[in-house]
Amino acid sequence: MRSAAGLTDNRSVASGAGRNKAQSDSGGGRSQALRALPSVDECMRAAERNPAWSGMRRGYLALMIRRTQAAMREELANRVGGGRLDRAAILEESMRRTAEAIEADEPRLRPVVNATGVVLHTNLGRALLPEAAIEALEQAAGSPLNLEYDLSSGGRGDRDDLIEQEICALTGAEAATVVNNNAAAVLLALNSLAEGREVIVSRGELVEIGGSFRIPEVMAKSGARMREVGTTNRTHPRDYIRAIGPQTALLLKVHPSNYRVIGFTAEVGLPALVEIGREHGIDVMEDLGSGALIDLAQYGLPHEPVVEDRIAAGAGLVTFSGDKLLGGPQAGIVVGRRELIARLKSNPLKRALRCGKLTLAALSATIRLYLRSADLGEALPTLRLLRRSVAELETMGARAKAIVGERLGADYRIELVASTSQVGSGSVPTEEIETRALRITHPVQSPDAIARRFRLARPAVIGRITGDAFQLDLRTIEDASVLAIAFAERT
Repeated sequence: MRSAAGLTDNRSVASGAGRNKAQSDSGGGRSQALRALPSVDECMRAAERNPAWSGMRRGYLALMIRRTQAAMREELANRVGGGRLDRAAILEESMRRTAEAIEADEPRLRPVVNATGVVLHTNLGRALLPEAAIEALEQAAGSPLNLEYDLSSGGRGDRDDLIEQEICALTGAEAATVVNNNAAAVLLALNSLAEGREVIVSRGELVEIGGSFRIPEVMAKSGARMREVGTTNRTHPRDYIRAIGPQTALLLKVHPSNYRVIGFTAEVGLPALVEIGREHGIDVMEDLGSGALIDLAQYGLPHEPVVEDRIAAGAGLVTFSGDKLLGGPQAGIVVGRRELIARLKSNPLKRALRCGKLTLAALSATIRLYLRSADLGEALPTLRLLRRSVAELETMGARAKAIVGERLGADYRIELVASTSQVGSGSVPTEEIETRALRITHPVQSPDAIARRFRLARPAVIGRITGDAFQLDLRTIEDASVLAIAFAERT
């Protein structure tokens, strides 16, 4: 692509002396160059004369012109060549670049290749949906459906009815409700059950749950007052008992899903906390976060608390995510005693935090897999990726190495090496899973430069920098052929 400065040589009218004399890099010279750039309004008038753009909104054309102008403005500001700039030529160049930008324009949200080794990567959308959920999404998106319509009575229905019984069948809870994420579930529960009153929580469980959202801040927004007990590393039953008073509404337990405190530690387990609550007539709520509905140990994975076990242990409410270990869409699920769930459902906040039809369709399909699938480990992409064998990864790694080596060229060194993956999104934070990765280095290019080259592929390939090398973790790449696609038009 030509630069705006290049127009001086090809299209502008200038004296011979001006062509051979470098323009002074003064403020006046830069100002003169920038004044030669046509205004957005002038470009808009030219754009509206193009019949190919007649169906486009003015706001969209203005957006693309401004993006083009920003790049040209920087080039003109840094221009060092001599000669007079031709506004008509620059306008023509701006329109040409705008046309290129419109042709190349694509949605800001687009698929990428996750080669980070983090299976549930928050920044990359967490869990991949199973095929059944994708089919349910497509059906819900393209057809009217009984979202809030009771087919039996012909009257208004409740969208929780579409999924509540299945969730209860999986978790052993009396009732359930669903909102748009787990932070919303915690907010709704605390506001419904403890607004204006105290919630007792261990200092060792005051976690930050990602994106700078912290349990104390969510609690403050709920209207509940936090009562901290114990210390960061040690909390005992007596700490809770001493803190209980007339204003105590809930005992809160938070699963520290994104960190572990080890060494000289003590915590009050859920059964003991439930017993304290029963003695004082206070409910216990647990924010479980990761949302394991089955024991992962049966798939050779580290154990995480299972929702059903927490309900059986006596928790009045349990909140958890839909897009972590559960393997479904982003959602916050609350299960527990019927009278407590009823209070959540009657809260006006519930409407503000409720899920739409696409989320409910995907979540329902995922939950039904848990209830009906003969091979859940294969049906759920999250489980499938987590339990892939090293032998499978080595086989795929040999093919991936050949593909990447062919695309990058001989100057790059590519090795298949042992490494470790993570579950991600705060799930099983201290456990690492053996994996295989492609380690890519170059005698001149830095790991950051290599990473950028992969990010500019189509689709973008997101890896990780480890030490002095860029790595592609094979555990989170479904198939090596995607690497061939990403670099199909690049060398």
